[in-house]
Amino acid sequence: MNPMTSSLGQSGLRHIVMWTLKDEAEGQSKAINMLKARELLMGCANLVPGIELFEVGLKTDALDCTCDVILNSTFKDAQALAAYQVHPDHLAIKPFMKAIVAQRQCMDFWI
Repeated sequence: MNPMTSSLGQSGLRHIVMWTLKDEAEGQSKAINMLKARELLMGCANLVPGIELFEVGLKTDALDCTCDVILNSTFKDAQALAAYQVHPDHLAIKPFMKAIVAQRQCMDFWI
């Protein structure tokens, strides 16, 4: 199977990104940067056709968490994900995210 195309029975392309933030960055605490990251990411929720799911979660202190911010999204196909990744509004948030992030993990897979 070509990893850029889905096979029969698959309903979309899941795109998950998890970030661990620096304790302080951009003159703000991790808690403030988590909120700003969520706001910026949610601003990307409807950038291109083909976004079927777009959720941003933040670490909850009382729960077992290994990251601070997570994006859980589903795209209709690889073309929709590719369009999202190069959209100017998505590219515009990358400098802030890179400045506040200590570690990033990403995984894309067909569902």
